Amino acid sequence: MKLADEPIHLVETAFNGHYAGDLDVRVADEVYDPYLEGLIEQILVRLGEDPQREGLRRTPLRVAKALDFLTSGYTTSVADVVNNAIFAEPSEEMVIVKDIEFYSLCEHHMLPFFGKAHIGYLPKGKVIGLSKVARIVDVFARRLQVQERLTNQIADALMKTLEPQGVAVVLEASHFCMMMRGVQKQNSLTVTSAMRGLFRRDARTRSEFLELLKR
Repeated sequence: MKLADEPIHLVETAFNGHYAGDLDVRVADEVYDPYLEGLIEQILVRLGEDPQREGLRRTPLRVAKALDFLTSGYTTSVADVVNNAIFAEPSEEMVIVKDIEFYSLCEHHMLPFFGKAHIGYLPKGKVIGLSKVARIVDVFARRLQVQERLTNQIADALMKTLEPQGVAVVLEASHFCMMMRGVQKQNSLTVTSAMRGLFRRDARTRSEFLELLKR
C-alpha cells in the first residue's frame, strides 16, 4: 500500500459522511476504512509493536471506528440535531441546563479532554427542546478542539439558533495532555466561559446565572 501517494484519499475518507454508528467489531473479516486502518497499523509498527499479534490484530479497525465517532461533529450540523425542536413560548425567564457531560479531543496532542458544560439562556419568544442543548454541545465537542473555541462555538450556535436575549456558557474540563504528559497535574481543572447578550452587558444577570450554578 503506497500511502504516501494517496494524501487526497485521506481527506476524502475522513469527511465523506463515514460514521461509526456501531463501534463493536462484528465479524472476523470486517473492514471499515482500509486506508485509515492502514495508517494506524503503520503507527503500531513505528511504536515497535507487532500488529499481527492476537491482542492488536483488530486494533486498527477499532481505532478507525473510534476516531470516526469522536470526530463525527465535522459531518453534523446544529440544524441537524435541533431538527426544528424550537417552540413559541412567551417566557422570558432564565433557562439553565447544567452538568452536561462532554468528551472531546485536544487538537494539539489528540488526547481527550472531558468535563461538564453549564448553559443558560434568556428566551425571547421561543425556547428549545432541552435535549437539543446537550446535542449542540456534542456537535462541537466531537471535533479536534481547544476548550476556549468550544465554549464560544456553543454560545454562538445558541445565539444564532434561538435569537434569545442572551446566552451564557461555562465549561469545566480536565485535559489528559496536562494529566498524562507534560506537567502531569492530575487534579487540574480548566474553566472557560462565554457570555452573549444580556449575560455580557448586565452584571446582575450574569451574577444570577453564576450563582444558580452553585446550587
